[in-house]
Order: sequence, then C-alpha cells, then structure tokens
Amino acid sequence: MNTGLVTNVKQVFSLDWLKNFLRANTVPLIFLALCIATTIASQLSLQFVINELVVRLSRNLFLVISLIIPVLAGMGLNFALVIGAMAGQIGLIAVKIWDVGGLAGFATAVLVATPFAVLFGYLTGVTLNKTKGREMITSMILGFFSNGLWQLVFLLFIGTLIPVYNPEIVLKGGVGLKNAIDLKFIQYSLDKLIYFKISGITIPVMTFVTVIAVCWFTRFIVTTKIGQEFRALGQGLHIAEVAGIPTDKVRLIAIVISTVLAAWGQIIFLQNIGTLNTYNSHEQVGMFAIAALLIGGATVAKATITDAVIGTLLFHTLFIVSPQAGNNLFGDAQIGEFFRVFIAYGIIGISLLLHAWHKYMENKRKTMQE
Repeated sequence: MNTGLVTNVKQVFSLDWLKNFLRANTVPLIFLALCIATTIASQLSLQFVINELVVRLSRNLFLVISLIIPVLAGMGLNFALVIGAMAGQIGLIAVKIWDVGGLAGFATAVLVATPFAVLFGYLTGVTLNKTKGREMITSMILGFFSNGLWQLVFLLFIGTLIPVYNPEIVLKGGVGLKNAIDLKFIQYSLDKLIYFKISGITIPVMTFVTVIAVCWFTRFIVTTKIGQEFRALGQGLHIAEVAGIPTDKVRLIAIVISTVLAAWGQIIFLQNIGTLNTYNSHEQVGMFAIAALLIGGATVAKATITDAVIGTLLFHTLFIVSPQAGNNLFGDAQIGEFFRVFIAYGIIGISLLLHAWHKYMENKRKTMQE
C-alpha cells in the first residue's frame, strides 16, 4: 500500500480539519439538524416536502442570489432589496392596467420594471456612498422610507395624479389600488413555459434555467475587471482607494445590479404566487432572503452561490414543515409559524452581532500591535 497516500488522507481528515469544518459550517449544520427533526415531527410525506421545496426554490432563489454582489463589494447585507422588489411590482401593476397576459405580460413587466430598478438602485447607491460604514442600517431605513412613499403613491396618487380607471384594481372611490391584485393572467407564465413531472414532482425547468443564468452571471462578473474591483472593495475600502479604484462608482454599480436583480426576482416570485398584495408583498422580501443567505453559511462580509442555495433549501424546508410539526407536537400550528419568523429575525440579529464583535476584536488586535 502507498504509505504516502495513506498519510495524506489522514492529514486531510485529521481532527484539525474536522474542527475547522465544524467551525466554518456551524450555522448550516445546526439548521440541517433542525430541518431533519422538524420534518420527522411533521409526519409529512417526503414527496410532499420535496415538491413544495422545488416550488419554493424556483420562486425564491433568484432573490437570494441578488444579495451576493453587494456583500462581495464590502457593503454588507442589502436590506434595500425591498426597493428592487417595489420596482418589480410597478412592472406587474403596469401590465395589469394594460391587460397584457401570459409570457408577453411577464416580459413586459420585466421591461417596465428595469428602468425603475436602475433609478431606485442609483438613488440607493448615492445615499449609501454618503453613509460608508453604516450601509446596512441605512439600507434598512431606506426600505422603510420607500415603503412610505409606495403607500403615498398607490393609495393617494392613483386615481388623482395618475389616471387609472380599471375598476378591477382601483378602490370603489376611484382613488388608490385595492389591497390585493389578481395576477392569474400571468401566473406560471415562466414556470410552465418548460416543465416536466417526475414521480409526482413538478419541476419548472425554465424557471431553474433563469436561476442558473443569474448564478452564471454572478460567477462571471467576479472574473471581470469590475468583479475584481468588487473584491478589492470587500477586502478594504481604504486599500481600494489607495489602489486608485473609483470606490463610489464601483459601489454604485454593485447596488444597481442588486436592485435590478431584486426587481426581476420579485416578478418571478409573484408570477408563481398569482396574487399581488399591493401594500405588503414587498415588505418581508429583504428579511427572508437575507435570513436564507445567512443560514447557508454566509456572513456580512462573505457570501457565495453555494451559501444561497444551501440556505434557501434549509430555510424553506423549515417553512414547509414547521407549522405541521408545531401542530403535532403542541396542538397548535401557529407555534410553527412563530418559530420560523423567530428564526428569520434571530439569525439576522446573531449575524450582525457576530459581525460587530469580529470588527471590535480586529480593531483591538490592531491597536495592540501598534
């Protein structure tokens, strides 16, 4: 036997390797254990769980991946993702008013949403450039501010400053949009373009092709000049400035890309759901996408496509099984609902706390070295 090969194998699978693996993947492993336990407790069939998981992956993964580029550029978690989702919803409302259905309606919604997303992303990026070092809290506040503007426009301006006469979506008084808008006219327009069934599980091939395309785009952009500049910014803003990188411009591009992808992701999400809750469909987009990314092992300073895929799988497995698990264990499905909301906010809070602690320790170490 080749003793050198045996030695190499032992080194690879040494105790130190195991410790490093566990340390690097603590969060995904904890949530994997939670998913297994709650799936068993729910007593749901594996086919049902897999089918639901495929649906949730196809409609949520695009949004989660749209978070990666700002993290790569050192801007942290983009809580302003909600602003991109609003741009996507503007596109959907427009095609509803124009009564354009099917794949043509989906494509038109994307075309209408894109310029709004670019504009919103630009304004967000300009604001974040003025609050360097506080991007995450600023983007969160921007999301709340934008939600107020959204309600102002679609509750007050529709039917007054913006003439809309469609009784199907406008309130009885003729001013403001209804709380819910039916999107059946474009529902599954992407999902059912190309799909197949296997063992009772429906796989929306075209939707997953779209997700794979955004994954490829994200990987490709890292290899380009702008991608290298994103990475340089992620390693240190001051170092990037010294290297002659136009940091404000690069950060602006990162946020614009993220906002545009979020707009498209929201359109993909809602064409699957089939209903637009006018005033709250966008509210939880950022929180749930960020929670999914963090559960996959990402941090405020590091995120990959693998993190996005694993996190979305684990997070939405909990979403599927926790209500029934809560009902079986405690006689109340609502407990499962509370648990998964607690998970979403808890993992974000813990991640931000760890990020602040790491920064504190890093600054303390630098001070001691000086």
